Amino acid sequence: MTLTELSERVGVSIVNLSVLKNDRARAIRFSTLVAICDALDCEVGDVLVRG
Repeated sequence: MTLTELSERVGVSIVNLSVLKNDRARAIRFSTLVAICDALDCEVGDVLVRG
């Protein structure tokens, strides 16, 4: 899935998703995190693990 598609599904700007993706975010709303997990069909813990 592209950032553009994820942005449309979640309702978050591509710029903000890019900040999250590149580990530059200082905070994230829980509702945004849940929306991202719903769109990606994953658990919150899957998204928060650093790789």
